[in-house]
Amino acid sequence: MDFITTIDALEAQYGTPGAAATRKVADRLTPAYRKWIMASRLCMVSTVGPEGTDGSPRGDDGPVVLELDEKTLALPDWNGNNRIDTLRNIVRDGRMSLMFMVPGSNNVIRVNGTGRVTADAALRARFEFKGKLPRTVVVIEIAEVYSQCARALMRARTWTSGDESAGLPTVGEMLAEMTDGEVGGESYDREWPERAKASMW
Repeated sequence: MDFITTIDALEAQYGTPGAAATRKVADRLTPAYRKWIMASRLCMVSTVGPEGTDGSPRGDDGPVVLELDEKTLALPDWNGNNRIDTLRNIVRDGRMSLMFMVPGSNNVIRVNGTGRVTADAALRARFEFKGKLPRTVVVIEIAEVYSQCARALMRARTWTSGDESAGLPTVGEMLAEMTDGEVGGESYDREWPERAKASMW
C-alpha cells in the first residue's frame, strides 16, 4: 500500500477548494456563528498532549459554552469520570478544537483555538446550576470559527435514522470484558441511570 507523504501529493489528489470552503473562516464570533453556537447544547472537544490525542463530548442543559467576548468562550467542566484527559492535555498544550452540534441540523460549527484551565470562583459561579458549580472552566481563545460540510451527518443519517442501539454491548459489559468481571456487569448497568441522575452536575 502506498501512502501520501507530501502536501503537494495530497493537494494534487483533491484539487483546489471552492470559495465556500475558503471564505467562511472568521477569527471571532460573527452574529451568525454566535447565534448558532449559543443554540448548541453539545460539542465534541479535541485536544493533544504528550501521550497523544483526546476526544471528548461536552453537553449541557442550555448553551454548552458561555461567550466572554467575541474572541473568547468559556466551557464548564461538569461531572464526568475524573480521568481529566482533556484537561491534562490543555494544561500542557492548549491547542484544541470544538465541534458544535444542534439536534436536527446537519451543520456543524467548528472552533479552533487555545484553551486554559481555571478554577476562578467568579467564573465558575456564572455556571451555577441548582446550587452546583463546575470544578473548573476552560477558557478558549478563538483562532478560527467556521461551518463544516454537512455531508458527513447526512451520510450517517444522524438525526433521521432512529435508535440503532439494540443489541450493542452495554458499558457494564464492556467494563466486565476489560476487567475479567471485576468491574461492571449487570449491576453496573442497572444502577447507572440513578447514579448518573444524582451526579449530572
